[in-house]
Amino acid sequence: MTTQYHIPVLLEASVQGLNIKPDGVYVDLTFGGGGHSREILKKLGPEGRLVAFDQDADAWENAPDDERFILVKHNFRYMQHFLDYLGFQQVDGVLGDLGVSSHHFDSPERGFSFRFDGALDMRMGPGIDLTAAKIVNEYPENKLFSIFKMYGEVPSCGKLVKSILAARNEVPFKTTTQLRELAQGVAPRKDVNKFLAQVFQALRIEVNKEMEVLEEVVMQMPKVIKPGGRLVVIAYHSLEDRMIKNFIRSGNFAKTQPETDFYGNRQVPFKAVTRKAVQADDAEVKENPRARSAKLRIAEKL
Repeated sequence: MTTQYHIPVLLEASVQGLNIKPDGVYVDLTFGGGGHSREILKKLGPEGRLVAFDQDADAWENAPDDERFILVKHNFRYMQHFLDYLGFQQVDGVLGDLGVSSHHFDSPERGFSFRFDGALDMRMGPGIDLTAAKIVNEYPENKLFSIFKMYGEVPSCGKLVKSILAARNEVPFKTTTQLRELAQGVAPRKDVNKFLAQVFQALRIEVNKEMEVLEEVVMQMPKVIKPGGRLVVIAYHSLEDRMIKNFIRSGNFAKTQPETDFYGNRQVPFKAVTRKAVQADDAEVKENPRARSAKLRIAEKL
């Protein structure tokens, strides 16, 4: 299962970006198939430790049998709480691969992909009451419009929303096939699959509150990461990448100038290690097409 669960994106560049010390303590926010975690463990010595987070029970089966490894079976929004509980007040680096695993997309019953027929669910883990079906069946017009516009950057999303409202009055949405067939009817002829991917992406982000969770965990980084430690994030969505970029640049999520002290020195918790986002080369994209949209940013704690 481990080899097929998920192909890690930008594996070498992201792990190198952590600048691993053999006796350091590191965090993998998104364990998944364990690709990044296993690479980190290769570089750790006997005294090193790796704490990984994943709320998906399917991922837990991939946990390596290694005394240096600790798997926290919860959402990474609780990072600081669990690190405190484990006795790690600060760590030497945090890696976050924000992409949805290949396993999720390839599991019809999870409802993440328009390629398969399944329940319109999209929940990444337990404890989440909201489903994609609940959103399309119950959200008001303005809220649906906002979700598809912001999280999916769906073109002509007003037309999509009106079609959803009309259809759900006749028959409630229950399956991915129902939504796919409706969305195909309003999709641009040139790029139907891209349109469908944007629609499903928007719903997934809303179901799992991905932007809220990311904001929460990023705001924990200045306290959790030691001076000289690294923050390494791989983002796949423009909103996520912009959030990380702005945080590194100014210490907040708005596109504003960073605060300065009395002498005009920038008051930011991190400095960028790479001037631009690192992206996958043609060879990696050919092997793993999901790497195409990935953007890696690396920052060091001041």
